[in-house]
Amino acid sequence: MNKDNKLTDVILAFSGGLDTSFCVPYLIEKGYQVTTVFVDSGGVSDEEKEAIKQRAMQLGALEHHEVSIADELWDRVITPLLWSGRWYQNQYPLLCSDRYLIVEACLKFCVEQGHNNFAHGCTGMGNDQVRFDLAAHCLGDFNIISPIREIQKDTTEVREYEKQYLIDRGFDVSDKVSSYSINENLLGATISGSEIDEWQQPDAASYVLTSMPSEQAKKSSLIRLSFKEGILSALNDQALDDSYTGEKVIQDLNKLVGEYSIGRGIYTGDTTIGLKGRIVFESPALEALNVAHTALEQAILSKAQNRFKNTAAEKWTELVYEGLFYEPLKDDLEAFLKSTQQQVTGTVTVELTQGQLFAVAVDSKNILKDEGSVYAQTASWSIEEALGFIKLFGKSSTLAAKQRRTK
Repeated sequence: MNKDNKLTDVILAFSGGLDTSFCVPYLIEKGYQVTTVFVDSGGVSDEEKEAIKQRAMQLGALEHHEVSIADELWDRVITPLLWSGRWYQNQYPLLCSDRYLIVEACLKFCVEQGHNNFAHGCTGMGNDQVRFDLAAHCLGDFNIISPIREIQKDTTEVREYEKQYLIDRGFDVSDKVSSYSINENLLGATISGSEIDEWQQPDAASYVLTSMPSEQAKKSSLIRLSFKEGILSALNDQALDDSYTGEKVIQDLNKLVGEYSIGRGIYTGDTTIGLKGRIVFESPALEALNVAHTALEQAILSKAQNRFKNTAAEKWTELVYEGLFYEPLKDDLEAFLKSTQQQVTGTVTVELTQGQLFAVAVDSKNILKDEGSVYAQTASWSIEEALGFIKLFGKSSTLAAKQRRTK
């Protein structure tokens, strides 16, 4: 208990899962007056949000607040992610990127309530603790409280400890927490735990957004995705506006594309904390948007732009993945990526078939076309010019090869 038995206010980023459920009574017993904040980053129904609120109040929260960051997520994460066209280590589409905006939303409540105590439910075993802590450090002088890391000093069986702690105090624990850890937001879903952590084949139950591939292939269909200066402007000719927002487009695409078993993957690679990681993820909408945007971009950007952009994009995704969302270099790279999108305007037709999708048509007035030439068909240059180009283009290589032959 705090000095003079005076309760200290704290803002807790609350999801309603096992870890953050544990945090509420734990913090209260440590002398804190807990205000929970559920930051809605998409993927949660109204019924689930009401259940999260009731859970928080049942656990003893003084107040519970709900904040939507869907618009910010669209503008500050999804849009530049599509500009980059790169997934982390060519596998993972940065579904963790909402963490920074969750912290921002919670810290606003700290400021409004006149204190600097911010709590989260991250463990000391994963990447999210880096994202949450570094975001808080970058955004101000906040006191970070992490109950799960505190109990890790006393136990290695963290989830069992949490469940028993809640049961001992009369709180129910859902059976769902025993199998998988599922994090769903507007970008998609990330699933870990159970056989996934053991590097075994994921069970069908580990997928939440995409249908399992069926024996009877679903009939193929076409969708049209339009972009204006690199930003999605319409889906199937329905323009984005105040009533048809980016959030609604993502939700529609997740359902439509997910029915074709598209957008599911298993990430196996390097984490921020140095361990090899393995997670199942699903991102049907992002997969479709990226395929369409990339097809349009590659037809419009110059060869040099397309090549160099990969270098900048790879670094941008690394910074966002590893917790460095507020690193100045990230802003510099993002400004460059945005500058490449000035001519990326047009419409791409994407064909959905069972388990895969293709950009089958690109329509834009900005495609880099030579009116007198079609690749491998017709040319606006002479045979002599082609032979001269080949000779000069490969001069250095042919000289080196000749030198090796004479040794």
